Amino acid sequence: MFVMKVLQTGLLTLLICSLLFGCSTNAPLTSLSYRAANDSEQKNMIIFLRGRGGSHEDFYREGFVEEIQIRQLPYDMVAPNSHFGYYFGETLVPRLKADIIEPAKARGYDTFWLVGASMGGLGALMYARQFPEDVAGIYVISPFLGYDAIIDEISGAGGLYQWNPGEYDPTDDWQRMLWHWLKQCAEGKKPMPELYLGFGTEDSYANTHDLLTDILPSDHVFTTKGGHTPETMKEVWTIFLNHGVL
Repeated sequence: MFVMKVLQTGLLTLLICSLLFGCSTNAPLTSLSYRAANDSEQKNMIIFLRGRGGSHEDFYREGFVEEIQIRQLPYDMVAPNSHFGYYFGETLVPRLKADIIEPAKARGYDTFWLVGASMGGLGALMYARQFPEDVAGIYVISPFLGYDAIIDEISGAGGLYQWNPGEYDPTDDWQRMLWHWLKQCAEGKKPMPELYLGFGTEDSYANTHDLLTDILPSDHVFTTKGGHTPETMKEVWTIFLNHGVL
């Protein structure tokens, strides 16, 4: 099952998760919304996906929203409370589709960017895997994309192009499924929205980011000095915006 490997993190994780939000949920996503600073008639939307230890409020508190508004970019923004319970319950993708993207389409929005920080990067890619036609672009910031075993396996094979995923059950091994899909995208066998990556060079997921960097054009990767911190994530967000991608 999707993300069932999370059990490997131990009973403490499950206890904390159950205390905070019940571990598994299919409740409709609640969200915070922010308007573009201009009155553009363009119907563009950025969807911010939060990290595991953070909050959907962080994108406003840390200045992500303000950086869009001060540049007067024609994007409205939504930050759903896509906490870990949606990942554990395998409901993030259908809830994002039903609660955020489809209602936005009904209101006339036709261009969507997914911006995912840490765990949110995983969510952004999982959504794009199922519904690539919905997404114009993805920016994953310091993404968590699997545990050490799968990352070491791919690295040991010489990278994603050389790696052989082997036989596996995609309903049971979400990590292998995700990286197999990324490999297929890199080889041109599966559709992929425009994908960008940002991270700090001292990030704890550096090995993961190296694997993803290898399959992206150099101008789709943005780095800065720093670790897996809000300050570093804000910095690579600013660098991304300064490159005029949006």
